Amino acid sequence: MVKNKMINNFLIIRYIGKDDKLGLRINKDFFIYNFKDNKKEKGQFLPEVLEFLNAHKVKLNDNFSIIVNLGPGSFSGLRISLAVAKGMKISKNVRIFGYNNSDLKSFDLENIEKLINENLIEKKLIQPIYISKLN
Repeated sequence: MVKNKMINNFLIIRYIGKDDKLGLRINKDFFIYNFKDNKKEKGQFLPEVLEFLNAHKVKLNDNFSIIVNLGPGSFSGLRISLAVAKGMKISKNVRIFGYNNSDLKSFDLENIEKLINENLIEKKLIQPIYISKLN
């Protein structure tokens, strides 16, 4: 269970292969970024995220959270967004959380806050099931 007071300033990532977006709440302001339709250009995800954060003068630190989509969606997109979130956690000590796409009805501040307040986000991002445990 995640206490909603822990999450004030955050970046929320939905990178699942269609209608990909970033949401940023910084102080009391909320901004949405729609990814450019450049799926054919490799390596554009991280530069676009950093450009969005820099445009809003975001300081990444232990008071900042990243909320990343855990699926369902494009396997590659989910892997990319998780890798970027984990990299920011390692390098800047941000907190990371995950959410299921089906729990977010609409990508707007009201529904994102419901996601947070109703404890529909989780700290444990990957819960592997090993074949040896199934036998």
